[in-house]
Amino acid sequence: MSGGLSTFQVGEKVGFLHESGGGTVRKIDSLGIYHVEDETGFERPFRQNELVKIYGSNYHLPENDDLQRNDDDSLTTRSYTSHKETKTGSRKPIDIWEIDLHIESLLDSHSGMGNAEILSYQLKELRNFYSKARDKHIRKLIIIHGVGEGVLKDEVRLFLSKKEGIEYFDADYREYGKGATAVELRYNF
Repeated sequence: MSGGLSTFQVGEKVGFLHESGGGTVRKIDSLGIYHVEDETGFERPFRQNELVKIYGSNYHLPENDDLQRNDDDSLTTRSYTSHKETKTGSRKPIDIWEIDLHIESLLDSHSGMGNAEILSYQLKELRNFYSKARDKHIRKLIIIHGVGEGVLKDEVRLFLSKKEGIEYFDADYREYGKGATAVELRYNF
């Protein structure tokens, strides 16, 4: 991925945002619909914003308390992923959460929103994501902000610079290009 929106490839494991479980992407049709074979062997259609990438073998997603209630009383999930990764030489898995702050990943439609309003919404989502990660003692975060003019990246880094017990740096260039920041969180138990 190079700073753009997350896309899934045929053969990748994905989790379902609005229900438990997940599966494997079997095909992507001309309308951009992902056809996913679930754990029971059935192929089901999903839009991109209904799926999250799975790293490892578990379909481990945020708990129901990571659902956000909208003003119209409908539920939507936040745009971050939870997955397990095992460090080389280590048997203990570490939790990693990822959020894509591109407005197209956060909202189905942002028409009528100005740049300041979009930035404000993105930063609100970042604050919620960070707070939830801290509450769950997540050890590593990936914040996808894109490259663009660098405004969102600067705001993300300003937010992080005010936090204690963390280190942040450019995320893996091979996976995210120049459009993401990795954050390592430390806890004193």
